[in-house]
Amino acid sequence: MITLTSAEAQNNFGKLLDTAQREPVAITRHGRTAAYMISQREMDDVEAARERRRQAVADLEAWREQVRKSRTPEQAAAAAALTDEDVVRMVHEARDEIARGL
Repeated sequence: MITLTSAEAQNNFGKLLDTAQREPVAITRHGRTAAYMISQREMDDVEAARERRRQAVADLEAWREQVRKSRTPEQAAAAAALTDEDVVRMVHEARDEIARGL
C-alpha cells in the first residue's frame, strides 16, 4: 500500500485518484494515518461486507429472541447451569453427529 502525507496528497490529487484506482492509498498527517483513498469497486466491497455483517447480527438477534420466547423456565435454568466444558463437549458431540451423517 502506498502512503502519502496529506501535503503530498493535496499537491498531487490527480495522481492520488489514479493510484487509488489500482490500490488503496494511506494518507498521513503528522506521521499518523488519517485517511485511506480507495476505488469505487473496493468501496462497494466494503459496503457489501458491512451489509453482510449487519444482516448476520440481525439474524443472530432474531434467533436469540426466538430462543428466549420458546424455552421454558426449566430449560432456561438448565442452560444457565451449563459450564464452559459442558458447552464444548456438546459442540463436539454435535459435530461428531454431523460427521457421521445423523
